[in-house]
Amino acid sequence: MEKPIIKVAVNVFVIKDNKILLGKRKHVKSDGFWGLPGGHLESMESLIGGAKRELEEETGLTANLIFESIVNDPLSEDNTHYVHINFLADEVEGEPRIMEPNKCYEWRWFLLSELPLNLFLGHRDTIKTFLNKEGFADFINGVRQ
Repeated sequence: MEKPIIKVAVNVFVIKDNKILLGKRKHVKSDGFWGLPGGHLESMESLIGGAKRELEEETGLTANLIFESIVNDPLSEDNTHYVHINFLADEVEGEPRIMEPNKCYEWRWFLLSELPLNLFLGHRDTIKTFLNKEGFADFINGVRQ
């Protein structure tokens, strides 16, 4: 039996005026759902380097990044297991643009208190951890351990 692969994701929280930047996913898993800027860590890449790369590739933004949290998030719902390494963007430069029109319909600011119901499954627990101001969270199928 083949061992499942545990993937590492790097995500960025871009916050401005008590609002969070989320992208509406397009032609990828969970099309039409809202998620953070971020993606897979590449081989031989630093965590912060990967997060900066993903932020710029997806939004055109550049920023200093501050470590935010680690979230272990295996989900039987979609048979994935990700460890999310999350950063908070500081000193953000630029305005969000759709840099990957084949993967993103739009970028939109949401009040932290009024997030969309259709959050990307892979980011739900990560965003929950951020809102609770926790630096670490260990979930199994959406249930905190």
